[in-house]
Amino acid sequence: QILKFDAYFQEDVPLSTEEHYRIRQVTIYYYLEDDSIYVIEPVVQNSGFPQGKYLKRHRVPKNDQGEHYHWKDLNRGINITMYGRTYRIVDCDPFTQVFLESQGIELNPPERMPFDPYTEMRKMPLRKYITPSDFDQLKQFLTYDKQVLRFYAMWDDTNNMFGENRPYIIHYFLADDTVEVREVHKQNDGRDPFPVLIRRQRLPKTFVDKKKTFPSCVLEISDQEVLEWYTAKDFAVGKSTTLLGRTFFIYDCDEFTRNFYRDKFGITDFQPVDIKKKLVEEVPQVIPPYNGFGILEDSLQNCFSLFPKPPRKDIIKMLENDHKVLRYQLALVSAFLDGIEPAYAEDNTAFFNSSSPVFGHRFVITDADEYVLNYMESNAESFPAATLQSLRDHFRRQQVVKETANSDIPALGTTKQEPDELIVQVQEELKPHKHLNNKNIQEAFLQCDKDGSGILDKEKFLAICNSLSVPTNSVLLNKLIDLCSCGEDKINYHDFLRAFPL
Repeated sequence: QILKFDAYFQEDVPLSTEEHYRIRQVTIYYYLEDDSIYVIEPVVQNSGFPQGKYLKRHRVPKNDQGEHYHWKDLNRGINITMYGRTYRIVDCDPFTQVFLESQGIELNPPERMPFDPYTEMRKMPLRKYITPSDFDQLKQFLTYDKQVLRFYAMWDDTNNMFGENRPYIIHYFLADDTVEVREVHKQNDGRDPFPVLIRRQRLPKTFVDKKKTFPSCVLEISDQEVLEWYTAKDFAVGKSTTLLGRTFFIYDCDEFTRNFYRDKFGITDFQPVDIKKKLVEEVPQVIPPYNGFGILEDSLQNCFSLFPKPPRKDIIKMLENDHKVLRYQLALVSAFLDGIEPAYAEDNTAFFNSSSPVFGHRFVITDADEYVLNYMESNAESFPAATLQSLRDHFRRQQVVKETANSDIPALGTTKQEPDELIVQVQEELKPHKHLNNKNIQEAFLQCDKDGSGILDKEKFLAICNSLSVPTNSVLLNKLIDLCSCGEDKINYHDFLRAFPL
């Protein structure tokens, strides 16, 4: 069981002009088991002197006669001297009060604990000799120091030449209402690595009506020239803001900024805006006409790169088709063709009696060797079915002609007269017809043959001949037309045009 008393003692301060004495509060503990006393001073932060245990626990002598302090000597409102220091007891706890009253001791009324005058003076604000402003900038700094609002913005400069959408980050410092705009750089963006577009400063929103003589380009802007500055209310997601003549569109912000606007202004709409880049229109690459220098693949490399590289060769194709040659027989139809670009012929698109332009000349495929047929049949998946069938029909007709010649039986629709002799006779017969223009006749048939197969309908064929005043009622011409027939109402006009050479 312990008795607890609240007390204080007064300490003189002789070497200070601001204080003459100091009040130090202590707590006295009396242990009933051995009549010992323990004194402790509560620790006060930044007091400037050591505090804590002031008197260790032991029996404290009362006088020089060997007597010690007893609990009967303790009461409220009395002074007690221990080791030359006088303590004033002002109050006790409820347990101590009940114990002393039960022992027949009349307790004095409690007293108020005095305060230290120097400590109270330190709590008073310092005297200011300037008129306080309406807004406490120090409080703003202490409250919002190191708190920054972050906005993500875009500057759209696509309306100008070489302009583009450039991302920026806007920082608003709550401590002093300053604004900073930083550039967002990407790797290999081709721009100088300057991190700051607008340094940290207060940005004016509305200016006072200035005179034309005010040198604004030289003097710094002060409160006298600015009617309103930018504040946190002027920034919002989904809105545009103009800073020093440049308009930024704010499309998002960070989580701290959302919480600040939610708590400060009650704003809850922070839906980020989807910023989509404008699709750049691809300019189609136009291949210029062939100039005649080098092969076609080498010339095309100059259109694809500033430093042309030799075209890659298909080594696998070269190894697989080494010493394999497809032989065709061609007939020259037209010497010069305007507006036709040179191209490489593919072996899987060769039709018989079809015309193909090669370097400004038009040729007609008239024959091929048997190796071509065998090669196409062994690689049928690489060739169109129409090409393979035309080759088979050609060799079948040749086989029928050979069998007919061996048996001396004329083939259906033909005579034993050779086609070349018949063509010579037709040319001799047409010599008196000076109005016939062989070039116009060939061009007319080539223009009507849209697919270049070399075969026309008999009705269209006769209509072209009548339009060009070709005497189709001649016996020799009728025999030539019958000889050029292939199937029902189909005519191979290439054989017919051999009678009209250029």
